[in-house]
Amino acid sequence: MPFHRDLDPELAAGLEKAFLPPVDFARLSPDDLPGLRRRMAAGFAAMPPVHRPGVVVEDHLVPGPDGAPDVRLRVHRPAGRSGPLPCLYWMHPGGMVVGTVEMDDARLGGYVEELGCVAVSVDYRLAPEHPHPAPVEDCYAGLVWTAKNAGEFGIDPGRMAVGGASAGGGLAAAIALLARDRGAPDVAFQLLVCPMLDDRNDTPSSREFTDAVTWNRAANLFAWKALLGEAAGTDGVPPYAAPARAADLSGLPPAYLEVGELEVFRDECADYARRLVRSGVSTEFHLYPGAFHGFDVVVPDAQVSRRANADRLAALRRALLR
Repeated sequence: MPFHRDLDPELAAGLEKAFLPPVDFARLSPDDLPGLRRRMAAGFAAMPPVHRPGVVVEDHLVPGPDGAPDVRLRVHRPAGRSGPLPCLYWMHPGGMVVGTVEMDDARLGGYVEELGCVAVSVDYRLAPEHPHPAPVEDCYAGLVWTAKNAGEFGIDPGRMAVGGASAGGGLAAAIALLARDRGAPDVAFQLLVCPMLDDRNDTPSSREFTDAVTWNRAANLFAWKALLGEAAGTDGVPPYAAPARAADLSGLPPAYLEVGELEVFRDECADYARRLVRSGVSTEFHLYPGAFHGFDVVVPDAQVSRRANADRLAALRRALLR
């Protein structure tokens, strides 16, 4: 596939060396997902572990939504630090159909080292085996448990942020809405990294990127159908499934929202940021020129990737280390 004419030159050079296993989402079926998940898990398992002696990592099984299985939470804590510490409650990427907490160990360990915070990652159920509302309710149940048990982990319940990337960013936005509407727990900040927000797929960028480096229109259509079935794109989809559907964004916590210029999610993210500001929500928005979906993970040493990571850390530092 030829690169987009506006692709950042450093990202283009990095892509020549990066290994991106081809996934043809236009031909992918739900029957293919178990094998894809196994291959992804094997790939992460084969990667050398990042040794962070200053970070303690523990897994906990906590009660899930009523009538549903327990939820696994992975807790990253700074070794030798007592609370109360700020907390980032995190949801992994994967289009709602793949992914595990392990894939973000390096990212979250870095946040813990840099900020001295606690990071909690939730292993939510995946579609299509577990369609909406299973993923978002798992994430919300884990958030509620984390807030109720904050003292056990040295967490300050008044400084809890929610965050995530891609599908995880959409889930972070959704549980911020749920926490507002259900009256608990308190959420101090939302960190939305290239979030998946809108099932309608009718923005210009959604239609433009039929070809993309990592996540194209076919992938997005597949993922939303896996989550919502035939309801995807129709009237009546709830905002807790697709946060862009929310009619009222007032009363939400301050937000940091970023997206690449060359990706499907560009316009829905820009629209969501604009609506947050108009609803009285303090919002920081970044559009990274020449960047594709997940650019900072695929080519982490590019200048634009380093800048994006620094911008996120700065936003978290301002929001949580007060």
